[in-house]
Amino acid sequence: MKREKLPWLANNPFYTDRFSYYVGRKCRTMTIKDVAKELKLDWHAVKALDKEYMQAQLRRNPIAAPRAIGIDEISLRKGHTYRIVVSDLERGRPIWFGGEDRSEESMNMFYEWLGPKKTKKIQLAVMDMWKAFEKSTKENAPGAAILYDKFHVIRHLGDALDKVRKMEYSRLSGKDRSYIKGQKYTLLSNRENLTLDGRKALKKLLNANKRLNAAYLLKESFGQLWSYQTEGWARRFFDNWKNGLRWQRLAPYEKFTKMIERHWDGIAAYSKPENKVPLGFVEGMNNKIRVIQRRAYGLRDEEYLRLKILTCMLKEI
Repeated sequence: MKREKLPWLANNPFYTDRFSYYVGRKCRTMTIKDVAKELKLDWHAVKALDKEYMQAQLRRNPIAAPRAIGIDEISLRKGHTYRIVVSDLERGRPIWFGGEDRSEESMNMFYEWLGPKKTKKIQLAVMDMWKAFEKSTKENAPGAAILYDKFHVIRHLGDALDKVRKMEYSRLSGKDRSYIKGQKYTLLSNRENLTLDGRKALKKLLNANKRLNAAYLLKESFGQLWSYQTEGWARRFFDNWKNGLRWQRLAPYEKFTKMIERHWDGIAAYSKPENKVPLGFVEGMNNKIRVIQRRAYGLRDEEYLRLKILTCMLKEI
């Protein structure tokens, strides 16, 4: 007995490749359950066809040696279950999903997968201030410059501002405390993202509390650090910003300043012309992954999640 393999059939002989691609395109924006309901197919059949579609996408888009990579971790579920996602920042696509946690050993798995030849071509690695990522990168790609992700740095500053808010709430009482209550997200949000009522509440809060006003203005001005073209001017700005903390009694900000001093080389690296890459891609990629995870709520197939992440920025076929 022999069975002829027809090139236009999918792995499941009941469906053609063209139909599996049609199902895969629908699954880019819809849940498996919704696609199965619309096409009157079994849930498992839709998932299998979607996998075939994504595997075809990856075959058509082989991974080239990256010059600039972005490294971040995602949480799969509660209990500190992490996986590492590495992206090619210049081509704007994730290229690796894996590891067993966010340890140095898991990060080493990426460089082993990439191979020494392609690893040597990495000139820039953007990451948060997690020591395991930095140590692995320095060992495996010693020629790559380390750059700390702007959005992670700003998040630390936002945490410092929130601690100041809590300290002021504990210190004050009566009417002065009422201005602070319930204003956490008003204070931490960008001013341009606030509604008219939110801006009025922010103005009222800052007028009522001088310490929070000083902390807020320092937070808003810190983003200017990434606009300088030379490390010297960036350092001068940071020193002036640090001097603005004098007599303000903002302990969380002083702690944040010491953290910046310890990691200065990785922050100042962005001022070099060769390191100008879109820093927002890693953060945008994280948001996209969270959407994928919400849409696949209850799905325990990690291979399916891996394919979803690796193909989310690829063109449809």
